[in-house]
Amino acid sequence: MGLFERYLSVWVALAIVIGIGLGQMSPGLFSALADFEYAQVNFAVAILIWAMVWPMMIGVELASLKQVADRPKGLILTLVVNWLIKPFTMAALGVLFFKHVFAGLIPAAEAEGYIAGLILLGAAPCTAMVFVWSQLTKGDPAYTLAQVSVNDTIMVFVFAPLVAFLLGVTDIAVPWETLLISVGLYVVIPLLAGLATRQALIRRGGPAAVTAFTDRIKPFSIAGLLLTVVLLFGFQGQVILERPLIIALIAVPILIQSYGIFALAYGAAWAWKIPHNVAAPCAMIGTSNFFELAVAVAISLFGLNSGAALATVVGVLVEVPVMLSLVAFANRTRGHFPGATR
Repeated sequence: MGLFERYLSVWVALAIVIGIGLGQMSPGLFSALADFEYAQVNFAVAILIWAMVWPMMIGVELASLKQVADRPKGLILTLVVNWLIKPFTMAALGVLFFKHVFAGLIPAAEAEGYIAGLILLGAAPCTAMVFVWSQLTKGDPAYTLAQVSVNDTIMVFVFAPLVAFLLGVTDIAVPWETLLISVGLYVVIPLLAGLATRQALIRRGGPAAVTAFTDRIKPFSIAGLLLTVVLLFGFQGQVILERPLIIALIAVPILIQSYGIFALAYGAAWAWKIPHNVAAPCAMIGTSNFFELAVAVAISLFGLNSGAALATVVGVLVEVPVMLSLVAFANRTRGHFPGATR
């Protein structure tokens, strides 16, 4: 592991502090960057995520995609966790904490909004950042791509009725622009760029050239991750400073959900003897969230300043530190999975 990877948790902590600080020192700059968006997809963040996703896409071999069907366990586990377990446990945790545990700390009217935001997060499995977590855990690029693609396809049909059922709302309009733009930016464009780069490198020096190139650009990918953290916390720094108690309360069920879902998926993958390069990304997909979609729906249903929108934003802020801790755990436990090398 290089310097960046070895002390990644330290760099992320610094990036959080720097992001909040810069957000307070240069609010105009961060306001302009926050406005650089369309359909709730922020292009400044999208560019950085693209820079993180592209290196992993270079490792995708089209021929290996055909072999995914021969190893269905990872896909089955991903789909069961994401669509039959995660949305319902998130809803249950939201009700438990905001209707009971935190009932004396917040007004009852606000509680409903926070629960709604948590439900939206739980019903939107990750599309973009899972490629980053997969790369950091040495995941199988082709299998991760297949997992995300199948999830996105199911999301098109299942997200609206599932959210409508859990929220008790009959009319959920899927923000198609957000969904399609996100998939295009985070999956299609990096995949095409990665395939083109891989072909050029293979022609130049074979598989060794691919490995050497991805090793060289890995620090830039980590730098993109840190800059993403700076931006996210810079955008929301004022909210964090003004409402620290509410942010902390919303974070509690999200943290329990994240670590609980990861433990369930990762443990099931180990028990089912799924290889680590499939098991780790499988668990990461269920743990992280498609926050652009969740934020967009929260704003459209409840308004920009609603508790639901705030809850989805807290999900964004919590995700990166949590996922990096799980990446570290997955890397430390790689040797317990079949066929893994330390």
